[in-house]
Amino acid sequence: MTPASRSCGLLAVILLISSMFPLFGKQSAGAQVLKATPADGIYNIKDFGAVGDGQNDDTQAIQKAIDSASSHGGIVLVPIGHWLCKGHLELKMGVHLAGLNISPMSWEPATGSILMPTEGRGQEDAPAFIEMRSSTSVTGVTIYYPDQKVEDIQPYSWTIQIRANPANKGEVSFDSTVADVTLINSYNGIRTGPTENGRHRIIRVNGCVLRRGISVDWTGDIGRLEDIQFHSHFWANPVFHGNWDKVFAFMQQHLEAFIFGRSDWEYVSNTFVFPAAVGYKFVQTANGTCNGQFSGIGADATGIAVLVERIQPQGVLITNGEFDSHHVGRSTQIVVEPGAQGNIRFVNCGFWGPVDHNAVLRGDTFTSFTDCYFSNDLETNLYSIEVESGKVQIQNCTFGGVDKRREPGHSSTEPRPELQPPCIHLGINVRSAIIRGNNGYHGVDVKNEIGSRAIIEGNEPMQKETPST
Repeated sequence: MTPASRSCGLLAVILLISSMFPLFGKQSAGAQVLKATPADGIYNIKDFGAVGDGQNDDTQAIQKAIDSASSHGGIVLVPIGHWLCKGHLELKMGVHLAGLNISPMSWEPATGSILMPTEGRGQEDAPAFIEMRSSTSVTGVTIYYPDQKVEDIQPYSWTIQIRANPANKGEVSFDSTVADVTLINSYNGIRTGPTENGRHRIIRVNGCVLRRGISVDWTGDIGRLEDIQFHSHFWANPVFHGNWDKVFAFMQQHLEAFIFGRSDWEYVSNTFVFPAAVGYKFVQTANGTCNGQFSGIGADATGIAVLVERIQPQGVLITNGEFDSHHVGRSTQIVVEPGAQGNIRFVNCGFWGPVDHNAVLRGDTFTSFTDCYFSNDLETNLYSIEVESGKVQIQNCTFGGVDKRREPGHSSTEPRPELQPPCIHLGINVRSAIIRGNNGYHGVDVKNEIGSRAIIEGNEPMQKETPST
């Protein structure tokens, strides 16, 4: 059991015992029940005037509970209910905002501990709904924007932001956790920074995000994103006034799911988005750029699955990734932009979908693909990997073919010709290349425009006739 799992289990036990267990002795009609109080470190927002009917504004009552807990620390309890918030909340140091959803919820039913913010419609630069300081957590809640409409999607500020109090110059925010949270229709989801922060833990977060999912910046000590799934499903059900087609289209056109600015090692594992304009985006902010390791990550129905604009020299390591793009936007799983430098490593990753290219490399980077799989559902003469600059290594990879008559979700059942685009193009400005030990459905072809600057050996030759299976 992980520490996070133990903490969630402990919280559930504390709440159960403190609210339900009878006093010692036999129960009777007049027997009292233990009730958690601030003296126990539990601050129930109902005791501070919150109503939870989805009609009355509960912002001030919740903030009063937070402020009361801040003197000694503790849990601000969000019971079952629909808690309307017309303003924003500041989670003070040492305070934990906890609902009763001990795991992320599905898109129905609309039950449990549900926070309903309304502030900031049309204002992306408005305060975040929940601002978190050091040593805080938000757990066990569903967050739903009741005024956001699928017919007229409008910008909102961030739902949750981890940062120092701007009024306290030099303050940093460390060890803040967001766990077991469901975001139904956040325009901008969760942000760290732009003030210095570290050891953020964003884990077991599910939901629909529309414009930006998670943005990481100015993380000076290792941050962690784990077990996160963004999906159009979560705002597709009538219970939250959703619509599958409209939400899918908006996300695929606009969403940047995971954005990484400055982070001095970011550990990302078991994350996924469907759909998105960009799945994972690496950028430069005023604070710097990212390095880190990414394992078991995925992006489906994207225009670009991984977009690298800038990274630190140490670069990024991506292992066991699965990336699918559609014939929308840039229609390429991996794009490295001009100006990018540093190291990018893809190990044991799969790339498929109807795309123009699997990868386009335009930066002055060291990029490698090892033990990867490339395929394309389009009948195209464009190269799977288009290398325009930098240095590249492609080793022990497979360039697969696609049977257009294959039923989705099933393997081919009989021998048929399969589509395989041309494999690798090394443009004249590529500094060097090592292409070694690769195979393909029809073999591997390389268009080499850099001559002896390329080492090309041990690849399966192209077959003149279609192979049989």
